Formats: sequence, structure tokens, C-alpha cells
Amino acid sequence: MIQVDGSVVIQIVNFIFLIWALNFVLYKPIRSMLLQRKGKIEGFEEGIDRFNRDAMERRDAYMSGIKEAREKGLKERDILVSAAAEEEKTIIGEINAKALADLAKVRGDILQEVEGVTDTLQKEVDVFAKAISKKILGRAV
Repeated sequence: MIQVDGSVVIQIVNFIFLIWALNFVLYKPIRSMLLQRKGKIEGFEEGIDRFNRDAMERRDAYMSGIKEAREKGLKERDILVSAAAEEEKTIIGEINAKALADLAKVRGDILQEVEGVTDTLQKEVDVFAKAISKKILGRAV
């Protein structure tokens, strides 16, 4: 049988001292290292979350900037296209007016030349008629 004597008390004191020594030498440093590691991991997680939020904000700002730039570019393009269309109409109108003026001038020049040639021919018709009748009849008329 088991006899309970003074050695049990020594064993209990030895066990408590061993737990205290292990706790002081082994468990507390490991627990403190685990707490430090946990703190670092939480800090890294916070840093990752902050980085992700910043990245999302920058992406949103970038996308909104691109959208605004596209809208501005489209507005400027529309303004330039309408201005170019107006300028084109003005230039075409000027060219048409110049072409009509040149056409009128050319027609006037042609009419003057026709009148000049007609007058010249009218003056020479009598001479040609006499020359032709002289050749046909063989004598002067």
C-alpha cells in the first residue's frame, strides 16, 4: 500500500517549484514571444488593410480622373468638330461665291469676244460675199 508521509509534501513543493520554474524560464518567454508575434501580425494586417483601402481610393480617383478626362475630351472634340463644320461652311460659301463671280466674268468675257467676232465678221461679210460671187459668176458684181 501507499504510505503518505513527509515525502509527499516534499514532492508537492517540488512539483510547485518545477511549475513555477518552468513558467518563469520557459512558458513566460514563449508567451511573450507569441504576444509579440500576434502584435506584429495584427500590425501587418492593419497595414495590409490600410494599403488596400489606399489602393482602392487611388484606383477610384484614377478611374474618375479618366472618366472626367474622357468627358472633357469628348466635349472639346464636339466643340472642335462644330467649329470646323462652321469654318467649312464659310470656306465653301466663299469658294462658291468666288466661283460664281469667276463664272460671271468668264461669261462676260465670252459675250464680249462673241460680239467682237460678230462685229468683225459683219464687217467682212460684204467683202467675202463679193469675193464669193465674183468667183462663182466669174465677174465683178
